[in-house]
Amino acid sequence: MKQERIIPYDKAIRDKIPEIIKATGKTPVVETVDPEVFARYLNEKLEEELNEYRKEGSIEELADLVEVVYGLLHLKGITVQEFEAIRTEKAKKRGGFEKRLVLKKVIE
Repeated sequence: MKQERIIPYDKAIRDKIPEIIKATGKTPVVETVDPEVFARYLNEKLEEELNEYRKEGSIEELADLVEVVYGLLHLKGITVQEFEAIRTEKAKKRGGFEKRLVLKKVIE
């Protein structure tokens, strides 16, 4: 008889992950948490995805990072369109990062 192996995670996951796990014949144990609690989990996930992007530098990891940002926006009741308007306005006022500028010092 095969012994059961339990792998602990305790982290935010995408909505379809339980079904994907079930399709492999495994049993996921999930919990739906309050928005405040989930925000903490998403902040941890944001850091996890950022570290993965730093390590790999892949567009897929960057997409994962953005998906976590979208999750945080949803929790805050902000649509992607509203967020994009905020980002665009800030870019108009302060610019973007297209020029690849690095501030070395300011002399007063």
